[in-house]
Amino acid sequence: MKTAGCGVVAPLMMKTIQILMTVVALVALASCVNPPVTRAIPVAPSAAQYQLASMAQGDGGPQIVPAMLPERPMLVATTGPAIRAASYLLLDARTGQHLAGRSFETARAVASTQKLVTALVVLDAGNLDKMVRVQASDVAVEPTRLGVRPGEVYSRRQLLYAFLVKSCNDIANVLARDNAGSISAFAAKMNAKARSLGCTNTNFRNPHGLTVSGQHSTARDMARVAMAAYRNGVIRDAVKRKYYTFHRADGRSVTLENTNELLGRMPECNGMKTGYTVASGRCLISSASSGGREVILVQLGTKTKYIWDDARLMMSWGLGRLKSRGGVAMAWLGN
Repeated sequence: MKTAGCGVVAPLMMKTIQILMTVVALVALASCVNPPVTRAIPVAPSAAQYQLASMAQGDGGPQIVPAMLPERPMLVATTGPAIRAASYLLLDARTGQHLAGRSFETARAVASTQKLVTALVVLDAGNLDKMVRVQASDVAVEPTRLGVRPGEVYSRRQLLYAFLVKSCNDIANVLARDNAGSISAFAAKMNAKARSLGCTNTNFRNPHGLTVSGQHSTARDMARVAMAAYRNGVIRDAVKRKYYTFHRADGRSVTLENTNELLGRMPECNGMKTGYTVASGRCLISSASSGGREVILVQLGTKTKYIWDDARLMMSWGLGRLKSRGGVAMAWLGN
């Protein structure tokens, strides 16, 4: 039996190499004619990207670069001291920078804190010295009332100050009906105002915040409202007052005490708005300033025994954090 020698193997190896080279050449040619398609996978920006984006400077200070953000970014907030609100958001009142928060996109009832929206709509109409006559339908509301009577006449300014200081639901009705003709028409104006401020998960049904089906907002949306209210001189002047003297139509005067107890407990506090219903729990929007630094805190769904101390603790922490970190932003309310 004969075995294959070198003379037989060499030609076979050469033939195999030629075939392999031909296959490689054909694959390369196919790749040139129909190159493979690659698809970019979108990735949400990291916290570091938020920091880099916020370093671009604009006329109003640091601004987010829109191209770097997803359509609905999850806003970043650091961890502050422990407070007991179901939802809350603390922010820099000057820039909208988030300092701390929890569940601030969760929809829930916000009670009388929505009266800040009522005030903004009334102020959009202007003419605060216009006299307004109270109607019977205005006073058919509970539980917090100033006790104005049908037929009495007051200026819009008087009513607005009493409304913001003492949170009177009958005055809310007077202002709403005077402004839009009916409660439902005024609620539509409230919702339009909220949308203009960038609120995306808010629906109002009345001017005072008493519980009704379908009415809700979020801590983030109410923070947007609070930013607008904080920049309004009339609202700022009203909500910072511990007391307001209301002159009744019959000549008597009554001294109204602000429902915001922080005004007597925290020297840095300069106002904002309280709220409470059984459905919403205790709610509070508060603001404070110190040394050129300003913060706004929205607390929703907590208890009376905690809310004042929690607000003071969180806002004091926020003022200190702004001082120590020099305003480096991680997230913003603005678009």
